[in-house]
Amino acid sequence: MRLASAHLYPVKSLGGADVDRAVVEPWGLRHDRRWLLLRPDGGKLTSSALPDLLGLTAAPGPGSVTLTARDGASLTVAEPVDGSPVATGVSRLDTVRLAPAGAHDWLSARLGRPVRLAWLDDPRRRPMSAEHGGGPDDPLNLSDAGPLLLATAPSLRRLRDWIVEGALERGEPAPEPLVMARFRPTVVLDGPFEPFAEDGWTRVRIGAVDFRVSERCDRCSVTLIDPETLASGKEPIRTLARHRRHDGKTWFGIRLVPLTTGEIRVGDSVAVS
Repeated sequence: MRLASAHLYPVKSLGGADVDRAVVEPWGLRHDRRWLLLRPDGGKLTSSALPDLLGLTAAPGPGSVTLTARDGASLTVAEPVDGSPVATGVSRLDTVRLAPAGAHDWLSARLGRPVRLAWLDDPRRRPMSAEHGGGPDDPLNLSDAGPLLLATAPSLRRLRDWIVEGALERGEPAPEPLVMARFRPTVVLDGPFEPFAEDGWTRVRIGAVDFRVSERCDRCSVTLIDPETLASGKEPIRTLARHRRHDGKTWFGIRLVPLTTGEIRVGDSVAVS
């Protein structure tokens, strides 16, 4: 079993960057989900409500983030360490710091609505929810529920097979293979293990870094959006609802909480228990 890929999403709900290595911090991967977009009233914007967010990508830099639009235009924004604190609708977090006005204008022009870009200066200010398996000392970046999201290639391959089987039963042509990016994982594992074996794991060790499993991940409507075309469809929720529906939700992947810190690299060996 090995680490097949790692992914950073510096700005929540925007496209991210594939990386060969990443530093694990107590609240998640370094640079992952430290920024977000806000409405003028302070409410957070998500790609489920505004799919055009997925048409922008964000890549981390030293003390900054670079935003890139599909037309190639880009903007680098420094971390607003002295930015004005503003209230946010993010759970268990009172304020974030606003980026300079130029960043708001650049993003607003591309999204066709007024938005503001903000940065979480210190993830230790946001505790992880006990409802999602958090302990009293577990901090969290701007992720919804857990510091890392782990998905596996065997599970995706099984899901793809189920989707094709369902299409053929309905007399439809087989669709293009579903891409892992639909699920926005931070780490993806591959190896000779059974699909959805991760459901039963309690501990994961990637390279020299240890994690505990906090919960399985229930999937929302963001997975219905094709990250390339931004078009919405019925998959994968339709098929997950047929094969992976429990407690009124559909499930794919597991959430991890770091027990130690350090660097992980694509190709690292992985041990689970």
